[in-house]
Amino acid sequence: MAAKDDNINRSETVVVWDIGVRLFHWLLVLTIAVAAYTGFFGRKSQIDFHVIAGASAAALVAFRLIWGIWGTTYARFSSFMTPPGKTLHHARHIIGSRGHVTMGHNPLGGWMIVVLLALVAAVAITGTVTLGGVVKEGPLAPFVSFATGFGIREVHYYLALVLAISVGVHILGAVFESLRIRENLMRSMVTGCKQARPDAETAPTRSARPIVALGATVILAAITIPAVMHFSALPVPGVPTEPMNATYAKECGACHVPHHPSVAPAATWKAIFANLQDHFGENASLTPELTDKLRAYALANSSEKWDTRVANVMRRPSKEHPLRITDAPIWKRIHSHFPDKLFKSKAIGGKLNCTNCHRDAETGLFAPRNISIKRENKK
Repeated sequence: MAAKDDNINRSETVVVWDIGVRLFHWLLVLTIAVAAYTGFFGRKSQIDFHVIAGASAAALVAFRLIWGIWGTTYARFSSFMTPPGKTLHHARHIIGSRGHVTMGHNPLGGWMIVVLLALVAAVAITGTVTLGGVVKEGPLAPFVSFATGFGIREVHYYLALVLAISVGVHILGAVFESLRIRENLMRSMVTGCKQARPDAETAPTRSARPIVALGATVILAAITIPAVMHFSALPVPGVPTEPMNATYAKECGACHVPHHPSVAPAATWKAIFANLQDHFGENASLTPELTDKLRAYALANSSEKWDTRVANVMRRPSKEHPLRITDAPIWKRIHSHFPDKLFKSKAIGGKLNCTNCHRDAETGLFAPRNISIKRENKK
């Protein structure tokens, strides 16, 4: 039979977590869950949900930083950011004994909050860089190259993994602490109340300054939102903006869906136009003048001329079939999880019909949100 703790009156509770802290906590749980699912398991076309969730998490962190300065007693960083010595002392004494009890976050939990906030901010920042460089969207798109964005993409991925692991550690820590002090801490983050404990360590009472916090939030939003909108609207270097050449689209489209020239390097286009009389088993000969005109257009817009994701990854053609776009190593890897019968379906009509899945294929951008896999209508 467990010994009774006479210092704890379980019928009395005290409000510890204000509504701002609780809303922040559960909204952050939601946004991180959505961002993690769409990032690790979701389809590329779900990028909008991923970006919205990530941006919302970043906004929540900004709010928490403000509320951590001007919020209620236990919302403030000063109530749980303890010196390293005290934190280590707490860590040594929680194993094998009850140790001391804190009314707010204990020293280990407090530093875990700081780590989680820093990780969310880092994931959001690297995600914005990746969005700008790889997808060519967002406020950093005018300033970040594909190479930079693609490199940061790896950092973003591993930071997200570290964040996911840290969230797991945080949950385990909350469960452990709940058992240690015999109180459901997750429920207290819903109700805001904890048991009144005469033996608990408390922080000096501080009155919230909601007007100051609101003013800081408004100022931050007034600076950030217009800045994001302004930079997101700037022209993005390395992204095609002109519509596909009408003559090129007409002549190439007479036999197959015309491809934006950025899907292949200059060497491929030179070889294609040098042998139109045997164009993949067909005679696609044109007049010399028209051939020269289309060749010039293709070379002026080949993959080397642009900085989109497609232009960068499609610069290395297949060694066995260098003129076949669909044999390029990256094309085969990206499409490897789609069965051949999907491409052979009437809805798709073959691997060359990019526009049947990529609604913006003719622009050369191939944005993830514009992916729509057409399926056969089952009767």
